[in-house]
Amino acid sequence: MTKKIDVEVSTLLDKLVSDLTPLLSSNPVIIGIHTGGSWLAEIIHKRLALSEPCGSLDISFYRDDFSRIGLNPKVKASQLPEDISNRHILLIDDVLQTGRTIRAAMNEIFDYGRPASIKLCVLLERNGRELPIQADYCGLKIDLSHDQQVKLTGPENMSLIIGDNKS
Repeated sequence: MTKKIDVEVSTLLDKLVSDLTPLLSSNPVIIGIHTGGSWLAEIIHKRLALSEPCGSLDISFYRDDFSRIGLNPKVKASQLPEDISNRHILLIDDVLQTGRTIRAAMNEIFDYGRPASIKLCVLLERNGRELPIQADYCGLKIDLSHDQQVKLTGPENMSLIIGDNKS
């Protein structure tokens, strides 16, 4: 069974853009994690009117379950600015649950250089953390049972859908 979360993604994005506006003075690099995080990063990038291109990460090769689940057949190349050393990074993802995706993303970022800082921005944060990672900016926090998952659908008409792990 699936159900849509009763909050509009655009409302959550409005909140995040408002929260992120004070960071503009540090000229951050926005990087979205493929897929949902990249969709959100593009929207946030446009709303903040940043001139530097938005980056994207596909963390498929950095996942800690790579040997267990195999390679994602839709791996895309990561696209980051040439030099991220000493830059402030705004890392965007759709859902923060275990923290493993964020850990993999940070590992990949550090392969490109040593940023001055990384701030994590997520549309939705849910319970179930396995690693000590938390969002600096969050649109919505929810508690779900361990057998439920939440997914961002899109990129057109984005919505957050809750379903059980079997669906």
